[in-house]
Amino acid sequence: MNTTIRAEAADAASFWNDHAVVLRREAADGVFHGFDSLHAGTFADMVRMVARMPEDERATLVIEKSGDRQYSPAEILSLARRIDFPA
Repeated sequence: MNTTIRAEAADAASFWNDHAVVLRREAADGVFHGFDSLHAGTFADMVRMVARMPEDERATLVIEKSGDRQYSPAEILSLARRIDFPA
């Protein structure tokens, strides 16, 4: 289910509760990247987990949100600081 319209969430709850996976950056663009997922859960949980990792570890990862798109380490940190980020 696509929860975004013009890259904006339909509502905050569905944006943060959407399914997401954490992948190694080098595996993210491969045909079988779904088999290389390291962690899976809600988008909020994956953002929280990656944002808390040491910088060198975080730099090797991306988050893929329900097939919508991939988020880089810099975007993940930015998302974790948003005012609407779930506590």
